Amino acid sequence: LDDLDGELLLDLAYASIADALGLAAPAPRSGPKPAWLREPGASFVTLEFGEQLHGCIGTIEPHRPLGVDVERNALAAAFEDPRSRPLRPDELARVDLSVAVLGPLTPMRFTDERDARAQLRPGIDGVLLTWRGYRGVFLPKVWDKLPTPGEFLDQLKRKAGLGVDFWAPELALERYEVRSFTRLHDQVPVWARGP
Repeated sequence: LDDLDGELLLDLAYASIADALGLAAPAPRSGPKPAWLREPGASFVTLEFGEQLHGCIGTIEPHRPLGVDVERNALAAAFEDPRSRPLRPDELARVDLSVAVLGPLTPMRFTDERDARAQLRPGIDGVLLTWRGYRGVFLPKVWDKLPTPGEFLDQLKRKAGLGVDFWAPELALERYEVRSFTRLHDQVPVWARGP
């Protein structure tokens, strides 16, 4: 995660959305792409209007090159998130864009829910919860809205389709860290501003 170029990732995400909307989207950079962009990677792309979420789509485990993953997740966040309607061309100039690249998943070992909550690191851990056919994931930025381990885990269970009071010995938690990059709508690069 240390070698990532956040500007390049943001440019890729923005250009893929602009191109799909039929807007001018020249290649962000010329020349060969860095090797890390061709390596398998997992990312989430988030689009917001201020505090209002438009879309957030991503992958948990690497299964395609990171550059492709960012481009496809950007398109999905713009046009396919079921919580919102597709992004319109006139909205792209007002959207705040974030790209988070996920590090490896690490299984957590705990004796009970209290122990699991005590191990969570607010502001650092992203968490994947699985139990039988239920699954939910939170990025580390969710800690901004759910600052305590209790709130975080309760809402993660709810997102997975479980009750906040639910607990089972075979429930699995995996944590991961991210490198996040954000570009606010007023920081759009010159090449993307248009006439």
